[in-house]
Amino acid sequence: QGVECIGVSVVYFCHDGEGNVLLAKRSDKARDEQGRWDIGGGAIEFGEDIEDTVKKEIKEEYSTEVKKIEFLGFRDVRRVSDGVPTHWVALDFKVLVDRGMVKIGEPHKFDDLGWFTLATLPSPVHSQLPTFLEKYRSKLSPSGL
Repeated sequence: QGVECIGVSVVYFCHDGEGNVLLAKRSDKARDEQGRWDIGGGAIEFGEDIEDTVKKEIKEEYSTEVKKIEFLGFRDVRRVSDGVPTHWVALDFKVLVDRGMVKIGEPHKFDDLGWFTLATLPSPVHSQLPTFLEKYRSKLSPSGL
């Protein structure tokens, strides 16, 4: 998916409702962009409901349930990853989760999880995170969380 055919994914910006956002540090076994901090995401499987995909992916990656989902919009993501051109349509969501329940559910993909404010994001971040933040900044501001 995303190579030689367009992939469709969900991307989720998880927050605790108090101005903090959840990022995961990609492990050296992650598909790409190892060692970079990122918000979550996952491919939509054929026949799968989009919001169910968000809930499933968050449960798998962060071991928690979704409290509230808000659709933000979509992005046409074209990039080169490890020398291979990829093309994804990303359906972007803002998702409220229970901070106390969050933990790494897929240790083979992530080395660490952290809670940050938009002003204190770690470095380095995933190549697509700045574009996401720029597009949705007004919906992601602390007052919007």
